[in-house]
Amino acid sequence: MTRVWPLAPILLVQGVWVAARATRLPEAEGPRAGVAGAGPDLRLLILGDSSAAGVGVARQEAALAGQVVADLARSHRVSWRLVAKSGATARSAQALLQSTPAGTFSHALVALGVNDTKNFVPLPRFEAAYAATLDQLSTRFGVRHVVLSGVPPMGLLPILPRPLRDVLGARAARFDTVIRALAAARGGQHLPMDFTEDISQMAEDGLHPGPDIYAAWAARAAALLRETA
Repeated sequence: MTRVWPLAPILLVQGVWVAARATRLPEAEGPRAGVAGAGPDLRLLILGDSSAAGVGVARQEAALAGQVVADLARSHRVSWRLVAKSGATARSAQALLQSTPAGTFSHALVALGVNDTKNFVPLPRFEAAYAATLDQLSTRFGVRHVVLSGVPPMGLLPILPRPLRDVLGARAARFDTVIRALAAARGGQHLPMDFTEDISQMAEDGLHPGPDIYAAWAARAAALLRETA
């Protein structure tokens, strides 16, 4: 395992360099709540960071939320809400939920962990914050079934220089293991982010999903959500 702290000055410089170089893309435009489809009721809350917010595509219809809802609406009446913000962490997601009007949702799809990984949040602190966020989904919103998206393999991102890429790749794998364990402990489902290693399918910033990755992610998420609908 790469020892991080001796590399801290290098990692800091590289992180600043990546932030300055990366294209800043907006969150996808479009509705963040609605009702679609016909059939048995499925009430879905989607919570997350910039990937849940649809950074990398122009419209929510092409992003995670829009494509998950469209897929589920083929078999269910889906009442849905998207609560997402670029830069969100497991801890800040709690504030997002607190500022969201309370409601009742049967299912939640969560996409958190990347910012905790790159911000070097200690793993125990991340685990505690993520667990508290799941508690909030249950107590404030009545969520009974969760699908937890894993942390993508950040070690594959060519925009990240080495050793930063290697360190973040190793951290991403450890954080993903924590998310998998939290899903298992709560009777939820873990969704690995292993759809493709084709970097050409990333958005132009080299950091966020492009339309094809969002489509693959949504299809797999919808299939898992249906299993408990």
